[in-house]
Amino acid sequence: MRISSYLVKKYLRYDKSQPFITVSAFLAFFGVAIGLMVLMVSMALMNGFSKEFERKLFTMNYPLTIHPNSFKMISDDDVNLLSQKFPELKISPYLSSQVITKRGKKLEGGMLFGVDFEKEKEINSVLKEGIGDEKIGKFDIVVGKQIKDNYYLEMQDKLIIVFTQSDPGGLSLIPKMKRFTYKANFESGLIAYDKLYMYTTIEGLSKILRYKTGTYDGIHIYSDKPFEDIELIKGIIPDYLSVVGWWQMNGNFFSALALEKRALFIVLMLIILIASLNIISSLLMTVMSRRKEIALLLSLGVYKDEIKKAFLYLGVIIGGSGMIFGIALGFLSIYLLGTFDLISLPADVYGSSKLPLELSVIDFSMIVVGAAVIVALSAFYPAHKATQVDVLDTLRNE
Repeated sequence: MRISSYLVKKYLRYDKSQPFITVSAFLAFFGVAIGLMVLMVSMALMNGFSKEFERKLFTMNYPLTIHPNSFKMISDDDVNLLSQKFPELKISPYLSSQVITKRGKKLEGGMLFGVDFEKEKEINSVLKEGIGDEKIGKFDIVVGKQIKDNYYLEMQDKLIIVFTQSDPGGLSLIPKMKRFTYKANFESGLIAYDKLYMYTTIEGLSKILRYKTGTYDGIHIYSDKPFEDIELIKGIIPDYLSVVGWWQMNGNFFSALALEKRALFIVLMLIILIASLNIISSLLMTVMSRRKEIALLLSLGVYKDEIKKAFLYLGVIIGGSGMIFGIALGFLSIYLLGTFDLISLPADVYGSSKLPLELSVIDFSMIVVGAAVIVALSAFYPAHKATQVDVLDTLRNE
């Protein structure tokens, strides 16, 4: 152990006769450090964006949604059954209709929901924040911010909604139209929803669509344990109803994010792998330049394992110190990027103007373990090569 420690200290010193060995060791040190920093920041960004999109989609799609799988509609009896069986759940029945919005010469498609705003605000934080203390009347409307901006809506302005249903008029059918009063807008941060979704009262939309009182198109449900509650709900609802979770409606999106995250991890791990080549080259050059010393030590009775340990320790020190420095740089970068507005993002594209950074324990553990394995393997071959020095031939010729 003393010989191994002595050799490590000796070979870590700057050698004027072989300066490139030290340069190569420094390149390996900084390569591992920068690779780890980039990998940590990248994984934090991927995880942060995934969580941010998950939160937005969770709010706008609702944890659980019940809808009929036949022409039979949901009734108050179904709503009461859910309330009795699951009193801890927050339930909001709704009506929905695909519509066309019209103001002036502008026409755009959209989705109009009829809801009980008091119940809906309990499960939709985005809508609650947009409405605030505003009182929504029977034929008032709350729209996404993109709709408000596209139609230049001001408070109390009228917005014409054209429905897919038609009314008979003379010799032809006339599309059903209704003027709604603009009262508020919401901003989810996702342009697909802000440009499409609108809300009005369930009484107003029911009257326009000529639905019977106490009938609904679906039920929005808020649950803290949606993965568990979905199975319980399936067991008590009638056969003509089905329940879906928000993750089922956006499964392909999150699968793509997970695949991209894994691919990015593998690609960026190659940076550390390339940096480890400098560890190998540095140690091999040390072995070649110290062949005479190694042969002399072996001839004096030093065990090969001690020589191997010395070069293993040397590689681990170079790579390990690079890992520690890289981890420190990574956490510092995550703190600076997450705390200060160093990079500003378009909120309508990414859902947030700030970089969402969230490095999970699992990702961090995988990064550290992966880097440690690469560093250990990169030190093994030069250490093994050092024990293969031919003592007699080296002492005779060198």
